[in-house]
Amino acid sequence: MSAPFRKILIANRGEIAVRVMRTCERLGMATVAVYSDADKNSLHVRSADEAYHIGPAAPSESYLVIDKLIQAARQSGAEAIHPGYGFLSENPRFADACQEAGVVFIGPDSKSMRQMGDKVSARKVAREAGAPVVPGLEGVETDIATFVKIADEVGYPVLIKASSGGGGKGMRLVQQASELEGAIESAAREAEKAFGDGSIYLEKYIQRPRHIEFQIFGDTFGNVTHLFERECSIQRRHQKIIEETPSPALNDELRTQMGEAAVNIAGLAKYCNAGTVEFLLDESGAFYFLEMNTRLQVEHPVTEMTTGLDLVEEQIRIAAGEKLSEKLLTARQTGHAIECRIYAEDAANKFFPSSGVLLRYVEPKGEGIRVDSGVSQNDRVGIEYDPILAKLVVCGRNRNEARERMIEALQSYSILGIKTCVGYLAKILETDEFQRGDVYTDFVDTVMRDYGGPDESECTRALAIAGLALELGAHQHLSGVLDDEDEAFGSPWMSLKNWRLGQTV
Repeated sequence: MSAPFRKILIANRGEIAVRVMRTCERLGMATVAVYSDADKNSLHVRSADEAYHIGPAAPSESYLVIDKLIQAARQSGAEAIHPGYGFLSENPRFADACQEAGVVFIGPDSKSMRQMGDKVSARKVAREAGAPVVPGLEGVETDIATFVKIADEVGYPVLIKASSGGGGKGMRLVQQASELEGAIESAAREAEKAFGDGSIYLEKYIQRPRHIEFQIFGDTFGNVTHLFERECSIQRRHQKIIEETPSPALNDELRTQMGEAAVNIAGLAKYCNAGTVEFLLDESGAFYFLEMNTRLQVEHPVTEMTTGLDLVEEQIRIAAGEKLSEKLLTARQTGHAIECRIYAEDAANKFFPSSGVLLRYVEPKGEGIRVDSGVSQNDRVGIEYDPILAKLVVCGRNRNEARERMIEALQSYSILGIKTCVGYLAKILETDEFQRGDVYTDFVDTVMRDYGGPDESECTRALAIAGLALELGAHQHLSGVLDDEDEAFGSPWMSLKNWRLGQTV
């Protein structure tokens, strides 16, 4: 099939930018990267056909500046912009700016984005579509007294949430009335910083729910379909860290009901392109509309692994004016897939971000394993942006095979120079609760609350790898001095340096 566009600019960074470029390359389209001062040597810049500098490290001066992105598109001659996720991916002003500049925005139009990307108006659409909605405010509010009144009516605990964006930004759990005002102020500040929109609202907090989303696609011809569900219940700080499909909680009847609700909501909104309709599922089996994400999701690879589809390609073709493809409309799931997000953070220290140079970075390989990465060995990892390094995805014939394959893959991941959550993720998959499929949104705060860091075997393995790296590094200094036979031997006794037993390296 012919390429929908000649050149696409990716208005993002890290692993999602690299992932979009992979599809563009396969379809024969040139790619344009944008980068801040912090990202000038990053993998997504090296992977693109051309790259444009857009400002300092702070997102508010680079990746969130619409004019700079439009200027880069004009300078490069890009015909379309893919926003990735985060940053401006759900900003209707960006979609409008692309249209005004004559550049195709690969995502929904600004009208749909305003209606469904705003969580408050999306709740109204869900009600009209006949879907149950979590009780809470009916609109965005700034009056503290109104927040207090609604919180008292629905009962504590409650959630303060940003009306725009996602990823847990601008979200606060409030257990009692005395915490409410402070939570409102901090949530609004964080939302403004992350999305350029500080508007917030309130809803009842559902105890021990599952978070289940349905991947939907719509086109400009009024066709809407879904590509099944993803279980996204394991989260830290309201941000997902492990996702899977199919959900172990859904039977065929419930899957049909939730899938139909998702399609009805998107259809009523005349939604076009990729999105997810998100639900909370309580312990009784009742589900409630939560929100809609008007963009591609971080966890989209598990859907790709079980359906064989390239969701980025489907996005691009729909943006070019094509109808939903036949393979999308007739998609079926095969097997089970799990995704783990690999973050640069210390899980034993409240997930505190970690920074430094990746002295060693070797990804797992093998049957049923996929890694979407935004870094490579010797890259510097900073703290300017979200700490995700990569997404590790595996598939198997069934859930247990996928789980065991994921544990093996995590254990074979080799990362030195910074702390990561790799060991923590493996521990989650080894728990009895995860094996039973008994997962919910406060899993991390309950089942994993006593996690104390990597075990001794992981530390020992890391030290062994570090020792080997040092020895090999010293050995490389002999290149050109020893003959080939001596170099191959690699004995420390052949070193020309003043090495001795017990010496400090």
